[in-house]
Amino acid sequence: MTVSRLRDIPGIGVDKVGDAADAAAEPRFLRLENLDTDVRPPQVALDVTRAAIGRDDANSYLPFQGHLALREAAAAHVAAATGRSYDPRTQCVSVAGGLNGIFNVLLATVEPGQEVVICDPVYAGLVNRIRLAGGVPRFVSCTPGPAGWATDPGELAAAIGPRTAAVLLMSPVMPTGAVLSAQHLDAIADPARRHDAWIIWDAAMDRIRFDSQPAVHPGAHPGLADRTITVGSASKELRMIGWRVGWVTGPEQIMGDIGLVGLTNVVCQVGIAQQAVAAALNHPQSGADVAAATRVWQQRCELVLDQLAGYPVIRPHGGWSLLIDTHRMGLTPQQASQRLFNRAQVAATPMDGWGPSGSRYPRLVFANEPAARLNDLRDRFDTALG
Repeated sequence: MTVSRLRDIPGIGVDKVGDAADAAAEPRFLRLENLDTDVRPPQVALDVTRAAIGRDDANSYLPFQGHLALREAAAAHVAAATGRSYDPRTQCVSVAGGLNGIFNVLLATVEPGQEVVICDPVYAGLVNRIRLAGGVPRFVSCTPGPAGWATDPGELAAAIGPRTAAVLLMSPVMPTGAVLSAQHLDAIADPARRHDAWIIWDAAMDRIRFDSQPAVHPGAHPGLADRTITVGSASKELRMIGWRVGWVTGPEQIMGDIGLVGLTNVVCQVGIAQQAVAAALNHPQSGADVAAATRVWQQRCELVLDQLAGYPVIRPHGGWSLLIDTHRMGLTPQQASQRLFNRAQVAATPMDGWGPSGSRYPRLVFANEPAARLNDLRDRFDTALG
């Protein structure tokens, strides 16, 4: 019998579609279901990883909170985004990827039954971790329109109340590509202070923006900085998915608890990966590297939008994926996904469980297929759904 903590956690669906595509073993399949990318990691990361394989200090549990070089690099990285300094020894810990960091922070900040404010639709893995930690998701609608997605700052602020333990935000949001602005941060500053709510900032995709606007960060906001916990990751911006390395920075009074959860949960991070992530973060061309990768993803995004003109696709303003409203086509996401898979050899994930409105959308990942393989996407959609 399923234990109670798993009753409202249905999974994420990506694994089922991905496993079916793997089993098909057909090169013609377009792999749009999983948040992977074929854009290579930074060369310095590859070089340092290879060197670490033979190093004894990379084959150790210690230090439990992460190699100091990584924590120094991560603290400096977050400081550059916020304009605030962080002590790498007391205000930064390493984690086994961004989602491990999110879960550790939730376990350290949320009492069972308390609410965590989060956007809708949103990645099911974030929703599931809120529930697994004993929290209750409080969804704020993100509304699609001709220009993309929009979240009302007033609605976001109104969701914060006496039961709120934390507000879990990211920009761009996964999987919609919606972005937040300074208006959103201004709106939540007062209610977050009044209700003593933490701001958990998932920074996985901060710089992967297509709208030419600067990234925002609550750690830079005078009314939010002292209650912001930043969770970063090497998986998206640096394309180091398999390294499973991330970091958490925040106020010293909470970081001890977050470190204790990490020690109790995963214990330590991948030893041969940490120095590579530090080198990638510290490299003088790191910003240019992320910008170059973002240009590739944006070009693919525009190609998909052009190919699917006339279909109810919502424009993202960043990230690795976009959504199509198959509800407007008279199809459930599951039906659309099955037709695309069986008739057109396109793997796409239905988003049931990805927030209350997820049942309208399948997700298309444009980060993992080169442009040349996306040029017949329109023909495939017409074959499957037309």
